[in-house]
Amino acid sequence: MPAITSEVLSLAQQLWDYHHLNHTIEHADCIFALGSHDLRVAYRAAELYLQGWAPLVIFSGGLGNLTKEVWSIPEADQFAAIAVKMGVPEDAILVENQSTNTGENILFTQKLLEERNLSPQRFIVVQKPYMERRSYATFKKHWHEKELIVTSPQISFADYPTPEIPLEKVIHIMTGDLQRIKLYPEKGFQVYQEIPGEIWNAYEKLVALGFDRHLIKQ
Repeated sequence: MPAITSEVLSLAQQLWDYHHLNHTIEHADCIFALGSHDLRVAYRAAELYLQGWAPLVIFSGGLGNLTKEVWSIPEADQFAAIAVKMGVPEDAILVENQSTNTGENILFTQKLLEERNLSPQRFIVVQKPYMERRSYATFKKHWHEKELIVTSPQISFADYPTPEIPLEKVIHIMTGDLQRIKLYPEKGFQVYQEIPGEIWNAYEKLVALGFDRHLIKQ
């Protein structure tokens, strides 16, 4: 198990900050929450609806790599239940519960909207904090003509880890996501995102320190 030193925390903070897009929330046609193991994404999506930023909430997610081993209920269904408990009307919610990755989140939701004869133009995408940038890059690849605002639970890096999502796991995943931002455009999965040299340097140092569990094997 890699040690969590002050150097590691400093390097990880750099990745955390890079993954954030810092978009300003604006009124939109729908809120599109991408499923995951982090239920705080559902709370953020419901909060935005209740504040009046959009009239529709879409929850997308089946059981992915990080949830299929621990959950039996699809991510989107759990997210929708949270939203209803918070006061979001059921008729303001659409659920797509078959997707297993970010690309499928978008493609399966496209199909769902087509079936409902809905064509929202501006989306507020809600995702985990360290997946804002990758979600943006994936969305723009598959749905480039749409307007996009990306947000996440409003939590600092220091406050983000939980017993279910410990700090070490967060760093492993952030490192893997940065690698995907670099590699996925060539595979046709995402649009290109510039990675500053100091961010890639921080990534390489974290990998050398053992934070490689979420990397794609090349």
